[in-house]
Amino acid sequence: MATVLEKHRAAFLGRKHTTTQNVLDAVDFDLRFTYVLAGWEGSAHDARILTDALQRPDGLKVPQGIAYTEQYCAQP
Repeated sequence: MATVLEKHRAAFLGRKHTTTQNVLDAVDFDLRFTYVLAGWEGSAHDARILTDALQRPDGLKVPQGIAYTEQYCAQP
């Protein structure tokens, strides 16, 4: 179970006033996890988390010929 320090709690509050955390994951076409990024506060926007994952040196790599959106991957 993940916990948040009290001084950071406000950033992790969701719309129902409970602490939440975003997790971005990617799977291949055999449904095997290929990437997981956990720890972003629940109030962060999905696009911000995806941008962070794509810009990290060891971040998410999208194979050539694969189109992606925030919600799914598909072959063009």
